[in-house]
Formats: sequence, structure tokens, C-alpha cells
Amino acid sequence: MSDSLIDPQIVVLDVDLGSTKQDVIRSLAGVVGESGRADGEGLARDAMAREELAPTGMPGGFAIPHCRSEAVNQPSLGFARLNPKVDFGGPDGPADLVFMICGAEGAGEDHMKLLTKLARALVKADYVEQLRQAPDADAVVSLIRGVIEPSEAPASAPAPAPASAPEPADAGDLVHVVAVTACPTGIAHTYMAADYLTDAGKEMGVDVKVEPQGSTGVEPLDDADIAKADAVIFATDVGVRNKARFAGKPVIESGVKRAVNEPKKMIEEAVAAAKNPHAHRVAADDGGAEEGGDDKSQLSWGKRIQQALMTGVSYMIPFVAAGGLLIALSFLVAGFQVSFISEYVMGNFSITHLPSFADLQAATRLADAPFTLAQISSLNHAGFLIFLGSALNVIGNLAFSFLVPALAGYIGFALADRPGIAPGFVAGAIAVFMSAGFLGGLIGGLIAGLIAMWIASWTVPKWLRGLMPVVIIPLLTSLITGLLMLFVLGRPIALLMKAMTNGLANMPASLTVVLGIILGLMMCADLGGPINKTAYLFATAGLSVTDEASMKVMAAVMAAGMVPPLAMALSTVLRPKLYTKAEQENGTAAWLLGASFISEGAIPFGAADPGRVLPSMMVGGAVTGAISMGLGAASKAPHGGIFVFFAIDRFWAFALAIIAGAVVSGLLVTFLKSRGAAKKESTKEVTASAAA
Repeated sequence: MSDSLIDPQIVVLDVDLGSTKQDVIRSLAGVVGESGRADGEGLARDAMAREELAPTGMPGGFAIPHCRSEAVNQPSLGFARLNPKVDFGGPDGPADLVFMICGAEGAGEDHMKLLTKLARALVKADYVEQLRQAPDADAVVSLIRGVIEPSEAPASAPAPAPASAPEPADAGDLVHVVAVTACPTGIAHTYMAADYLTDAGKEMGVDVKVEPQGSTGVEPLDDADIAKADAVIFATDVGVRNKARFAGKPVIESGVKRAVNEPKKMIEEAVAAAKNPHAHRVAADDGGAEEGGDDKSQLSWGKRIQQALMTGVSYMIPFVAAGGLLIALSFLVAGFQVSFISEYVMGNFSITHLPSFADLQAATRLADAPFTLAQISSLNHAGFLIFLGSALNVIGNLAFSFLVPALAGYIGFALADRPGIAPGFVAGAIAVFMSAGFLGGLIGGLIAGLIAMWIASWTVPKWLRGLMPVVIIPLLTSLITGLLMLFVLGRPIALLMKAMTNGLANMPASLTVVLGIILGLMMCADLGGPINKTAYLFATAGLSVTDEASMKVMAAVMAAGMVPPLAMALSTVLRPKLYTKAEQENGTAAWLLGASFISEGAIPFGAADPGRVLPSMMVGGAVTGAISMGLGAASKAPHGGIFVFFAIDRFWAFALAIIAGAVVSGLLVTFLKSRGAAKKESTKEVTASAAA
């Protein structure tokens, strides 16, 4: 096996590798695998998972499926010249040239730089045409090595000709544009988009400077270039690093693929934005709203609201986990009835004056007794444990009390940046005050964020702008949102929440099983995504240790969320040959992740093979939810998996539900992947015969 990124062994010319891009990726990954450079099946899975993020068809009739994968032993470049062409989603039709860029997960920076050199060379049409005309595999290898390994290439190896630039415009008329490009893997699109924008700028007489934020590091823009820029282009599929450098600049935003397909159009939009005083601008570093202009984000309102809701849930979960687990620990230390006495103990005793059970008995005989003897009958009698358990319970309840305000506050933050946080928290606090629950927090956070965005769009005198994000926007938004919640929305939402709670408490046994099935399906539908988080929010926001119905919902949700990692771990044990070495290692880790109720432990498997993994997980989740609800398992803790067994009533039913669901999902996904592997083997044999 050669040390080079490419050799004739991984080049196939004028072949039919199938009618779809999936066929081509599988076949070309097999070619790379047969050379000993990678595990072919694992490479194919990772490359197709990357393909699902965005098509890799490029202008000019070529495609660059690529990935960084633990299945790759040596960074490589597989090449196929297809006949007939295959559609990879390129803007100008099917592709006849396919470059499979295979980066090893731990590959050094030097290898990644070589691969990005090729990506940048492919921007040149004449270089791509030379590859089309190459007579044999050796000629293709020579052309490619001439770009990525010039010191090792023959002197005669052709290289892409540099693009000629037109005469620049007068310095006074020249528009200056800076851009940032970034894609999830940072191998190909990041650098190609940068070069397409640069070349288009030269043709148009626009000064374009680009910062590719790729896998080999960032090639930072000079501060001077940013300072003189008239507009900014963000062509990214991931977050922009150090975005605050561009604060106040007119901005055009899109995915990275658009900069490859429509670089001239994006530059035209940037030039127009530079001349438009109302253009959308990059948010200021102080968290203030964008100055001037309408919000012209590329994202639809539906997508923005969805992202805001998920942001709120993501920031809420640490409060749930911390508070809920502390409450569960208080039960372990002092007994489940510690909730009745925790505030009394914290108010009347100290570490130097510990309570005794006799003290608590005496308190039940007071005229204004805060609890009854029956309520503390099974409490732990040790004074120190009573005091410690009470402290844990108070801290946990205080942390848990931030659940709805944090949800609302960070929804507001996601929509309006920092000026939306305080009004969102206010809306959430009012939702708690009016018993409007998590639904009130959701609605209040959205209203707060939208009102803050509206106020931020006001045109105000320059002297007032500094006060807007820290005083004016939070003040006015809190006032308007608070009044709406208090006098218009709070009471109807509270009535709705009360009806939902009563309905859940009085639900017939047959319907509780149906609810368990629905919650189980939701918890396993996207392995920690929006659907999963919606079900989890429904359970945690209504959790009460005095409400048996809500505790049953919590148990069903937690049990179902544990199924996907456990099921995938089981499958890797049952049929390890179906999985790459990296996936087998993920399977080992998934045992602990699943036991801890971390659904995301199954994401690597779901991303690589969603068509088989996700339906299998949903079936097992539905089984678990139905069994848990049907047998009456109930959890007083919102997180922790099997490690909070002491806070779970009917733990045997909880454990049985998890085992049943994990076995069902594990067997089903193993069966489906076995059938898929057999079909792949059959296709591979047909492909090999055709290539021969």
C-alpha cells in the first residue's frame, strides 16, 4: 500500500457504479477498502451520513463525497470517472467525476491540507477537463499529485492554470467584502466556497477577502480588511467563530453550498447591502440587537421559532438535572417524606443544633403545625441525616423552581440575544405564579423574544443606542410581556394546564398505555432531538412527588429514553461484524450512556444508518412506554436512569420495561442491518462483475 493519498489502485475509469449516488459511494468506498486503506463498509456509512447533511454535487459536473471517519486507516482520495453520469445534486446536472475524500479521524493537519489543495484546484474548469480527458489511471494520479503533492510529482505533471483577474476598479469605487466559509467537516466545501467567492469577486471587480474556517484551522482575516469592509458574507453550515469582529457590518447569510453554486449572486447581494442603510447587520458584541433595518435572516420564521424553543429546552435541562437529582438524593438520605419537613428544618435548626425525630413529633402538636405525624412516620430518625436530607431537598427544589423561568428566558435569548433574557425570565416567573406551567413558559418566552426584537428594530437617536440593549429593551419588553401574561394569557393557560393535569390523573388504564406508547415513540424518534426534548419537557415540567400520574409519565419517558443506547450496545454484541471497529467501541460506551439515561449515546448509529436504526428504536421505545405505564412504574427523579433506583416506585416494572424495549429494538435493528448487509454483498458482486 502506497503512502501517497492516491495511487492507481483506488482509481476506476469509465465504469458503471450504479444509478444512484448511494450506489456510487458504496462502490467507491469498497474500492478504497479493498486497497487496505479503510474499512469499506464503515467508510461508506460515514460518507453517506455526511451526504445526508447536504448534497456534494458541484458546479462543473463533478461530486466530492467526503468525510472524516474512524474507518479510514490512511487518508486517501478515491476517484471514479462514471459512465453513465449519476445525480449528486449538483446545480448543473449529473456528475461524471467523483472524488471520495477520505480523512482519518485522527489525521494530522498536513494530510488535511493536501486534501484541501485538491478541493481548491477543482474550482478551475480547465483542471477538471484535464481529468476528464486523462487516458488512464496513471495519468489521473499524476494530475492529482501535481496539485496535492507537487514536490513528489513529475516535472511534466500539469497543474491548473491560475485564473486571470480583470483590471481593478478605481480604488475610490471599489467595494470591499469580507466572507467566512465553513462546513461541518471542514474539508471540501469550506475551501471551495472561499475560492469561488474570491474568483467571482475578481471577475466582478469587487475586492473579496475570505476566511475559511476549516479542519486545518482558520486562515484569519486581517483586522484592517474587516475594518474597511463594506459588507460581510457568512456562507456557513456551522456557527461562525469570533463573529463579534464583524459587529455592525451589513451581512448576507446562507449555507456554504450557496457560495459554491451562486458566488456572483451572493456578492451582488453583499454589494447591494453595503449601499442599503436598512440592511440586516451583524449583532453587536454587547448582545444588543442588530442596528438598523429589517431582519432578513435566511431562516424561515418557523425554523427560527423551533430553534428558539430547542435553545430554551437545552438551557433548562441543567436546572432539571441538578435540581431533580438533588431532590432524589434527599430522598435517599432522609426518606421520601423529607419534602414535608425540609423548610421547617432549615428554618429552625442548624449544623450545631441538629433536629431529632422527637423534635419533629413535637412540631406536629403545635397550633400551626406545618406537617402531620402521618406525613413523617417513615422518615429517617438520625438527626444529621434529617438535616442533610432537608438541605439537599431545599437546594434541589430551589434549582428545580428555575425550570420554567429558564425555559422562557432562554427562548427570549435565542430570539433577541441578551436583551431578551430578562423579559423571558419575567414571563416564566409569571407563568409559575399563575400556575400556567411549562406551556405558559413557552408562550411567554416567545412573546418576550418577539417583542424584544420589535423594540430593537426601532430607529432611535444615536445618544440612546447605548441604553437600548441594557435598559430600554428589557424594561419595555418586561412591562408589555408581564401585562399580557397577567391580564390576558396567564389565566386561560393555567386553566388549560389544570385540565390537562386532571385528565392525566383520571385517565383510564387503557389510555395510560396509549400515552406510554406515544411518549415512547417520541423519546426514540430523533435520539435527543426536538421530538425527544418535547416529550421530556412534558414529563419534567409537570413532575410532582405528590402526583402519582406525573411520576408515572416521568418513569415512562426516562425508561424509553434509555432504550436506544442500550439497544445499539446489545446489537454490537449480537452481530459485531455488522459494525466497524469504531462503532463497536461506541457500543461498549453505550451501555453506560443508556443506563444513565443519555439517549444521545445512540446518535452515531442513527446518523450512519437512520433508515434502519430510528424505526427500530421507536418500536422498542413504544414497548417500553406501554409496559412502564401499564405496570405503574413511577419516578420521583427526572434524570439519572437506573442510578436513581431509590427514587423509583415499582423499580421491577421500570427495569422490565427497559429490558423488554432494549431487546426488541436490539433484535430488530440487528435483523434489518443483517438483511441490508446481505443486499450490499450481492450488489458488490454485481458491481465487481460489471467493472471487470
